[in-house]
Amino acid sequence: MPPGILTLAAEEAPTLSAANTGFMLICSALVMLMTPGLAFFYGGMVRVKSTLNMLMMSFVSLGIVTVLWVLYGFSIAFGSDIGSVVGWSSEYVGLSGIGRDQLWDGYTIPVYVFAVFQLMFAVITPALISGALADRVKFGAWVLFITLWATIVYFPVAHWVWGSGGWLFEMGVIDFAGGTAVHINAGAAALGVILVIGKRVGFKKDPMRPHSLPLVMLGAGLLWFGWFGFNAGSWLGNDDGVGAVMFVNTQVATAAALLAWLAYEKVRHGACTTLGAASGAVAGLVAITPSGGSCSPLGALAIGAVAGLLCAMAVGLKYKFGYDDSLDVVGVHLVGGVVGSVLVGFFATGGVQSEARGLFYGGDAEQLVKQVTGVVAVLAYSFVVSAVLALVIHRTIGMRVTEDDEVVGIDQGEHAETAYDFSGAGGGTAPRRSVPATGDTAAAAQHTRKVDA
Repeated sequence: MPPGILTLAAEEAPTLSAANTGFMLICSALVMLMTPGLAFFYGGMVRVKSTLNMLMMSFVSLGIVTVLWVLYGFSIAFGSDIGSVVGWSSEYVGLSGIGRDQLWDGYTIPVYVFAVFQLMFAVITPALISGALADRVKFGAWVLFITLWATIVYFPVAHWVWGSGGWLFEMGVIDFAGGTAVHINAGAAALGVILVIGKRVGFKKDPMRPHSLPLVMLGAGLLWFGWFGFNAGSWLGNDDGVGAVMFVNTQVATAAALLAWLAYEKVRHGACTTLGAASGAVAGLVAITPSGGSCSPLGALAIGAVAGLLCAMAVGLKYKFGYDDSLDVVGVHLVGGVVGSVLVGFFATGGVQSEARGLFYGGDAEQLVKQVTGVVAVLAYSFVVSAVLALVIHRTIGMRVTEDDEVVGIDQGEHAETAYDFSGAGGGTAPRRSVPATGDTAAAAQHTRKVDA
């Protein structure tokens, strides 16, 4: 029997907690909701001709990663350690050796509940990458990339960070809910892929504004809501108050980042935008994910403010350096993940999830060095392997759609659909009167023809 499995029948075994089990099932559902929320967030940020493709790039992850997780992903991420790099337990393959009366080691929730909670993290991580690739990636190539990336990158990195025996876990790197394993991992992957596949047609020349800011705000709201499960649920229960601190810190940091981003926009551009509010909120959520279990609410306030400011500044780097990060995955998730992970070394109080203290709370540089090590390791591994995977796919089946499909719209080219059907926009059943097309009526008729077309 692998580490992590205990039976209720065993002597002195922990007792299954109905409260913690129910709480974790709710948190799992909240994290699942984040992937559709991400789809709406990204879907509103692209031009109308790419909306469905953006939605599909997130939704398909729910299908692919779920199957992979059941078959072997959970085993690689959380099975018995092999060389501090990957895990493997035959009982986890296909989830076939797990009984309903088995508990996750040291906790009062079933292994099944832990497995499904971690599954939702595995689902959303590759979906995050898709925002950097908007408008130009073949759907079939994206499906293949997700399959390979989850297997070679996400599952092993999850073991490094969270698996018993994983080298970053054993080193003492603090990542409460995914700053390295999720956000830096996805952001570095996004950068690696876009450097391989290149820029969109018209990058820096054509306007590429969001087609639906209300959709963006809806997606951001769903992400914010689901993130409480993402963060507070990562303590796997409610017995000692750590999850409650994380819940509070999630709200505080997100609010601070939202305001910091808007303040930067106002000073730099003269206006506070809805896109800035949504992006600032996500930046705060990203930054507090690794750090919120080790800091106080005042620390969360500072972390959120720093993340909001730095991420707002970072999204413009793509124009300076010429990489086409379509929806700012690098600027928000990579930078935000680095900020949150590194600031643990400054703001850890030693009184929440662990006794580790940051520089601002009487600690030395030891925890900071650990945090930087974790950041660099995950960033470098994900960047290099993701770029190699993208290059192999690009050189074999091709990763980009044709230029014509990109210009006309990837929705039509890849999915044979459009997001909005205006064919019946005229409405009404009364026949049009035939009138001389002169003066204002001529202009009206020309307008009608344009609408009908």
